[in-house]
Amino acid sequence: MRFIEMPGASSVELPPSIRTRSGVLFNPQDTLWSYRDGVNLIRLNFDQIHAPLRICQSLKLVLAWYAENQSPSHLGNLFDRFRHFVSKIRLTSDTISSSDLINYRATLDRQTEWYLGSLSGLLKRWHRMSFPGVSDDAAKYLRSIRIRGNPKGVAVRTMDPEQGRFTDVEFEAIRTALNQAHELHSIDQEDYVLTLLFMALGPRPIQYAAMKVCDITSLSTGSGTTYVIAVPRAKKREQDGRSSFKKRTLTPAIGKLVLEHAVEVRNRFASLLQDPQQAPLFPAKRRLKRESPGFEYHRTAGSLSEWFQVTMDRLMVRSERTGKSMNINATRFRRTLACRAADEGHGELVIAELLDHTDTQNAGVYVEATPGMMERIDRAVALKLAPLAQAFAGVIITDESQARRSGDPSSRIRDPRLDPKPVGNCGEYGFCGLMAPIACYTCRSFEPWLDGPHEAVLDHLIKERERLYSSSDRRIASIDDRTILAVAEVVRRCADITGGKQEHPNE
Repeated sequence: MRFIEMPGASSVELPPSIRTRSGVLFNPQDTLWSYRDGVNLIRLNFDQIHAPLRICQSLKLVLAWYAENQSPSHLGNLFDRFRHFVSKIRLTSDTISSSDLINYRATLDRQTEWYLGSLSGLLKRWHRMSFPGVSDDAAKYLRSIRIRGNPKGVAVRTMDPEQGRFTDVEFEAIRTALNQAHELHSIDQEDYVLTLLFMALGPRPIQYAAMKVCDITSLSTGSGTTYVIAVPRAKKREQDGRSSFKKRTLTPAIGKLVLEHAVEVRNRFASLLQDPQQAPLFPAKRRLKRESPGFEYHRTAGSLSEWFQVTMDRLMVRSERTGKSMNINATRFRRTLACRAADEGHGELVIAELLDHTDTQNAGVYVEATPGMMERIDRAVALKLAPLAQAFAGVIITDESQARRSGDPSSRIRDPRLDPKPVGNCGEYGFCGLMAPIACYTCRSFEPWLDGPHEAVLDHLIKERERLYSSSDRRIASIDDRTILAVAEVVRRCADITGGKQEHPNE
């Protein structure tokens, strides 16, 4: 530990052991605090705190109080804020003064001023506990100033393509890529279920890491089966990972998959746990060291987040806004859920309930945000965005003999309302039950004809969108946006192949 020895500095005695709120024991005298607390991995390296001995010893005592009484994530955040403080301000005294805090504040900008707000809570408690290291004038200074909080909602308000909400086209692209990867067995059932839950509910990784098999239940009624999942509440400083829950109803399709997954996990752990109902819903591949009681085989929040990120990266979904692979993470799904609720006219109370916030102070940004769907899509816009969106997944054929089901008239896809001529063939032998030909353009089994009436389909979809946009809700009008881009891509590719000689029947 890199203490700066000060002449006459009195030592502060540390106890030999501390028990965290969830019952984990560790030695606070160690230079490295490293332990599992629930689904959190704590690793605080006091070698990174370049400060006088008495300050470091007192810091440990104050942080020990936080370990005993508040959440491990809050403990880690406070350590990071103090580490940042001593990295910017060289402490030459064994007591933090108001001058040190004023100098530190001068190093911060509008985006980082909230660092001092978090540090302020730590230092004021330090002073109240009467441990040496924080002067009276420093505590008085902290009580006298007003510090702006962490800027909230910037990514949402600006529609940031990397950190903000997904557009409707992007969201549908993720859903399509996920379903295709599942059908092709390129992702596991567990990956599929976890991603569906992120898309549907929006909780944080720490909440999924704390889930158990017993949290998913079903109830048969006269109208069918209702599936309910109890989501552990997170980000509550004075609660542990499974002290309270928020019950959420799942759609039958998702609920059935989650329940089947839970049954499979329970059977897998029948010989490993005394009560397999207490098995984690998304277990670690192998048992981890120093697990907290009640969290055997649970992943940490960090490892679950990394696992989910790897799954999303494998989908390689491109954005129509950037033309690049999307940054897909849990936070963006959470923001999308809230924005979609706002788009549908729900207020701050409903959005706060969806996000499991204790108040509405952070929900207003979603109501204020500009709607995510494009207000207008015409033929020119569709043709420009089509290559970026990559919504078309099939293969264009120049002759029906190239079709997988050539010679089978039932494989031909047409819409007599638009044109008696077929638009292409279906390469799948099963019956999908989706509306042809509109749903076909985003299907990987679709084989559009080079000389098919794709222009007529595109013109029909754009006119229908304009009609719905002027007579109904904008979200209804935007339902087929990704299909429009898929049709536009077929039109564009056919024109490239034929040298621009594609017929334009409606022009």
